[in-house]
Amino acid sequence: MVKLPEDFKIKYERLLGKESHAFFQAFEQPIQKGYRINPLKSNANLSDTIDEGQVPYGKWGHFGQVFGHSIDHVTGVVYSQEPSAQFVAEVLHPNPGERVLDLAAAPGGKSTHLAAFMQQDGLLWSNEIFMSRAKILSENIERIGVQNAIVSSQTPAELSQQLPQFFDKILLDAPCSGEGMFRKNAIAVTQWHHDFPQELADLQQEILREAVKMLRPGGELVYSTCTFSPEEDEQMIAWLLQEYPDFTVETIAKTSGSHISDGHPEWADKQYTDGVTTESRTATQIELKKTARLWPQKMNGEGHFVAKLKLSEHAIPTPQTIQNLKPQVLDRDRQEILNAFIEETMRDFSVSGRQWVLFGERLYLAPNDTPDISKMKIVRLGLEMGTFKKKRFEPAHALALALHPKQFKQYYELSHDDWAKFVHGDVIRPDSRFEKGWILLIAHGNGVGWGRYVDGQIKNFFPKGLRFVVKPNDNTLLNDNY
Repeated sequence: MVKLPEDFKIKYERLLGKESHAFFQAFEQPIQKGYRINPLKSNANLSDTIDEGQVPYGKWGHFGQVFGHSIDHVTGVVYSQEPSAQFVAEVLHPNPGERVLDLAAAPGGKSTHLAAFMQQDGLLWSNEIFMSRAKILSENIERIGVQNAIVSSQTPAELSQQLPQFFDKILLDAPCSGEGMFRKNAIAVTQWHHDFPQELADLQQEILREAVKMLRPGGELVYSTCTFSPEEDEQMIAWLLQEYPDFTVETIAKTSGSHISDGHPEWADKQYTDGVTTESRTATQIELKKTARLWPQKMNGEGHFVAKLKLSEHAIPTPQTIQNLKPQVLDRDRQEILNAFIEETMRDFSVSGRQWVLFGERLYLAPNDTPDISKMKIVRLGLEMGTFKKKRFEPAHALALALHPKQFKQYYELSHDDWAKFVHGDVIRPDSRFEKGWILLIAHGNGVGWGRYVDGQIKNFFPKGLRFVVKPNDNTLLNDNY
């Protein structure tokens, strides 16, 4: 049972009136789990994940639980994500070829959703200010097999200084008071107090000021929170429109049967929502009804708010020029080693205009449109290809997850017994013979990791930090990522 703060109950009894009873009752209902199917995979059909029905918006969202040791999770076919959170990226809906920024991206639910729309074409920039969380974000980007993403760990101000008016579309899933997550996050309940939403609103304004600087004229900005708080929702959009008159609110399509609600124009008046006045001065700002509210008493999911805004084509362009990524030429020895690996291991591999970038001995293939990153903290730069070692090249785990099996000359489908051995780190003894060299191990048609075939057996290169023991009826549940 969720013990709600007394000030929270008073506030929403006042704002919701008769509907507050159903609202408070929703906090006692079971949490609805959800996940998305990943269309970037060679085989996007489920192997060992139960489908409890489709989420009523978007084509990849489903109700159900994801198990952390399942084939579907380990190979990146599914991403565990709370159903309401899946609506946010659907609203931004980027197109292939665009430059897209996810400004507060960890742990990666929305970035990986955006990547599905982009289909490995364009530039997806996923940023997270805290390095520990940026690493988790990078790991999720890798597991899903995203090739065109840059993961950085910068403050919004640092990023806007380097990338003014650079992006076609920006998503800010803002740090918030988390009221919408109360029934699944006890910490969110305990840290809430009367002034907490306003404290977060002040922070959100700071972040939005930087986000605006990075959007090109004519670009789109989606702002979202997982809170019910008017201070962080309608009042934030009203502030943005007043502060930046070149923005307009775009209508968000609310799918029939989704039970997604309009925003509340009257809640843009803080004196009204604080109970100081009984009549709202913003009730006529009907453009705020174009925003979306997701209420737990009305739908199968937690609380969210989403707004979509468009910057005028006539906004003043920046005079600052953004330099492109400087070309990096591999020395002759490394180039020969890389060429040999590609020739021996891959089929019809194409750089497709992308650039090689070397970090120490680790080789990445940077996405098209990558700008100069020399002054930035970069965690991931597109597709990690592998590492140069003494007179050889060792492919990265990311490469096994990103490309389709038929793009490699040798691959081996793991049996049920082989799967248990491989994820544990054991040697595989295949029932077929292969050429000596690298071989992609696949499960249910998707890459899961690398092995090296020598003398009738496959030496295991599944990362040590990811290894686990397969147990009968293993029900290791994942938490929904936002």
